[in-house]
Amino acid sequence: MTGTPIISIILVMTASIIGSMGAVFLKMGAEPLRYGWRHAINFKLAAGVALFLGSSVFYLLGIRRGELSVLFPMVSISYVLGAFWSKVFFGEEFTKAKFLGLALILIGVVFVGLGKQ
Repeated sequence: MTGTPIISIILVMTASIIGSMGAVFLKMGAEPLRYGWRHAINFKLAAGVALFLGSSVFYLLGIRRGELSVLFPMVSISYVLGAFWSKVFFGEEFTKAKFLGLALILIGVVFVGLGKQ
């Protein structure tokens, strides 16, 4: 394989964005479960599952022509986005340790993306 096409990178990044939003909806949809499993069927939980499935489609389309060793680490961008969404939607705190961890993830993705250079 002679590199990873930009479209593959875009598709995997799209999958990461959609997947991170799926996690938000799963968390929102899991809230009613504290009242029992009969509350497991709800829109937010279904939306979370649908978003995760949708992200898998984009991921599959992305990895079929690109280098897995470059594209798979890009999925970790969803962790960075997840931390951002947790602040936006749930008011979770950003600590120095979280910032450092997220920065290390981003630095790692950049280095892996540089690959053969």
